[in-house]
Amino acid sequence: MNMTAFAPEESMHSARPDHEVIIVGAGISGIGTAVQLKADGIDDILILERSIDVGGTWRDNRYPGIAVDITSFTYSFSFEQNPNWSRVFAPGSELYQYTRRVASKYGIYPHIRFGVEVQQARFDKHNDLWVLTLKQGKTLRARHLVSAGGGLISPKLPDIEGLDNFEGDIIHTARWPKGIDLKGKRVAVIGTGATAVQLVPEIARQVRQLDVYQRTPIWVLKKPDRTLPGWLKTLFRASPALQQGIRSVTDASSETLMVLSAIYYRQAPWIVRACEKAALQNMYEQLPDRQDLWEKLSPAYGFGCKRPTFSNEYFKTFAQDNVELVTTPIRHITRRGITTNDGKSRPIDVLVLATGYKTFEKGNIPSFELIGSNGTDLGQFWHDNRYQAYEGLTIPGYPNFYIMLGPYALIGTSYFKMVEGNAIHLSRCIRESRRRAATRVEVRQEAHDSYFQDIQKRQQGTVFLNHNCATSNSYYFDRHGDAPMLRPSTSLEMLWRAKHLPMTHYKFSGGDDQQDVTQPEADSVKGKLELTAF
Repeated sequence: MNMTAFAPEESMHSARPDHEVIIVGAGISGIGTAVQLKADGIDDILILERSIDVGGTWRDNRYPGIAVDITSFTYSFSFEQNPNWSRVFAPGSELYQYTRRVASKYGIYPHIRFGVEVQQARFDKHNDLWVLTLKQGKTLRARHLVSAGGGLISPKLPDIEGLDNFEGDIIHTARWPKGIDLKGKRVAVIGTGATAVQLVPEIARQVRQLDVYQRTPIWVLKKPDRTLPGWLKTLFRASPALQQGIRSVTDASSETLMVLSAIYYRQAPWIVRACEKAALQNMYEQLPDRQDLWEKLSPAYGFGCKRPTFSNEYFKTFAQDNVELVTTPIRHITRRGITTNDGKSRPIDVLVLATGYKTFEKGNIPSFELIGSNGTDLGQFWHDNRYQAYEGLTIPGYPNFYIMLGPYALIGTSYFKMVEGNAIHLSRCIRESRRRAATRVEVRQEAHDSYFQDIQKRQQGTVFLNHNCATSNSYYFDRHGDAPMLRPSTSLEMLWRAKHLPMTHYKFSGGDDQQDVTQPEADSVKGKLELTAF
């Protein structure tokens, strides 16, 4: 929205916020942020959700076989354990219902406005407000703005010649249609990432012929999954401490596998080697007599370069008579099939795109135009200058703004942990601005820069820069060659810093003179920025 469109009185320090905090998105991030803010006494909250219900990724993704790839004990809010998971790795529908239950229990639904999409947010530096322009044409003002969009919300389509010419059904796994029947049909799946690992075994049981087109194989470990018996659920309900104890064990296991192996690769390369050996053994056991498939299904890049996954069925699916693994590159898609570079054409009725999502790229994070006090769109800034944010949450030049899935924010063990840590951090900023009667809070440039330098230093020891990731085609990497998805630290360190980082890393201002009202501590900002090693 053009600032000149404001009424004259709104540019003379007279505008007031419609809400103290506006959160964009009602998925895990939005719900978790609202719960934390309400617990801290911040009740003037509005959540804008473009869909018709909460749940985000788990609301939208309904493809056959969808389930968590982290144990359900870990993949949930620490303050709201669920004793009723049906399995160790819960199906996606249960995660969707879990988000609805949390939103209801903690009184989040009354704060949500559904069917509303943000087109632009612009910081009004005269009034220290964010002005949101909605696609419906209306505007809203917020003192503080939280971008709570997830990383897996914008499907990525493959750049393949002829895709638009295909006359059969085209389905992206992120938009799986209700009621579609694949029984007896010839189906092609393009992509072999974590989604395909769950999808392929499920639909192979239904279809007449399944062709799986693989560009990059994936590391797949055994899945220690099983149904949780009724007596155990009863124990969980009677003794939450028991479930918390199991969570501690699964947390430690996930931390070792998903964090230590990737983030501390130089210090513990043996963990990665052990994981690679276990994944290959999983393939050998599922395909004991199919050496012809071993080489095709074995990754040529290091474990951890892209997100690994778990399955006890994926590999054995390729031994079925009605399933073919195609590793020859696709030349083009025809009206009724797919032709590969060797000239072979395979007829199909349904084309399934398991090609993932846009992640750290312009137009996705954040999902709307965001113009800061510096007059620059955040997405464009990151596109031109590398993805960077203090603690993965705040950025100089964008006051009163917090992005939940920012650069180097995600902890490999669980998205929920990142949400809890960032919610604590941003709540501290808002409460401190209240205490100081400040209308603007902004991370100091020197604090941000020192943190980013430390992050880059830590990256030098990760698997991303040390273990042959060039051929992984991983969404962990961005156009700059950085890997901004994962934070190079443990979850323990992230949570500790969220609770204890000094507020002197921020400058607080307010009133007409806009003077900094922060009382700096004696020690220098930069001197307190080194990350604590755990």
